[in-house]
Amino acid sequence: MLVSLQKFSVAGTAGNIEGIAHISDEAPRAIAVVAHPLPVMGGTMENKVATTLAKTFTELGCVTLRFNFRGVGASEGEFTGGDGELQDMIAVVRYAQDHFGEDLPLILSGFSFGGYIATRAANQLHPKHLVLAGPAVGRFASTTELKVVAPVVAPNTLVIHGEQDEVVALGEVLDWARPQHLPIVVLPEAGHYFHGRLAQLRKIVRKHFLGSGL
Repeated sequence: MLVSLQKFSVAGTAGNIEGIAHISDEAPRAIAVVAHPLPVMGGTMENKVATTLAKTFTELGCVTLRFNFRGVGASEGEFTGGDGELQDMIAVVRYAQDHFGEDLPLILSGFSFGGYIATRAANQLHPKHLVLAGPAVGRFASTTELKVVAPVVAPNTLVIHGEQDEVVALGEVLDWARPQHLPIVVLPEAGHYFHGRLAQLRKIVRKHFLGSGL
């Protein structure tokens, strides 16, 4: 499989949104869209967890898009704390469907704040799959004032979280998952950014889709 990286630009509600599409030389089996972590803490589409997710989905046969939220890189607009960023992700999904096929299965994914945005987008777009790494579902660390309330997600959602996450505490994720009876894959001793554990993250995502036909 040969993969090319192609830059794209989408008209969003706050201006243009920049992104990168991972496109292989094979017909795509699905569309995957990956959202990056909190912009005010330095999050961009080049984040290592976001790029690991994007590369993994591409290996699984997806055409995969990652993008910068408004106010990040060349994406226009300003950070809104969630509502605007939700519109950004929806705009990128619509662009992907217009360009690669509305009939392809949709996978939404995100890391940290991007995971929170992906949960909200999933409630509007109803993807076939939702994959979350270290998702922000409650209170962030004291480094920000941001608090979020993630919605209920589909029971087949894959959630991967570090035992020693220093930004989004594991307890917050369990409190969110418990009423939903939602399983959580916990990586012992892993922190929020999955340092030294990206290969393991990739394997967990691949195993989740093994034999699924997407």
